[in-house]
Amino acid sequence: MRTDKVYLVGFMGAGKTTLARALGARLDWRVEDVDERIETREGRAISSIFAREGEAYFREIERQVLLDLLPVRHAVIATGGGTFADPENRALINRDGFSVWIDVPLSSLIDRVPSDGRRPLAADRPRFEHLFQTRRAAYRQAHLRLDGEGAAVEALVEQLLDYLDD
Repeated sequence: MRTDKVYLVGFMGAGKTTLARALGARLDWRVEDVDERIETREGRAISSIFAREGEAYFREIERQVLLDLLPVRHAVIATGGGTFADPENRALINRDGFSVWIDVPLSSLIDRVPSDGRRPLAADRPRFEHLFQTRRAAYRQAHLRLDGEGAAVEALVEQLLDYLDD
């Protein structure tokens, strides 16, 4: 195995949490979800954090959660859609473990991610599309890209394990 920690990165709705759970179960590794840890730490939904404190506050908490996870080994970490877009977070992730970009086309993400406010950055569709385009440059800096379009979760797990076991 090339690493003892895998970070899954990609846009909201790409399937990072689902893949993290499947990969973690297969490897018998701990699974952590950055967004879930933020909600637990704050005692409220991300949409509430954005509405009350704003994105800058959210990103500060996100960085703290990421730092808290650095010592954890034998783990699969599902990051938030914007976690890897931050240059400092990206550097931490790429030094600490193996980053995997789950690449899903915008058209599929629009179908997957509702614009009902549960995901604050998805409510404004033009902004959603702009974020998608700008974050792709960051995602390209992941160690590995997996094509998540139409792929079954187990097939992605197999592809990733094949790569990591080489």
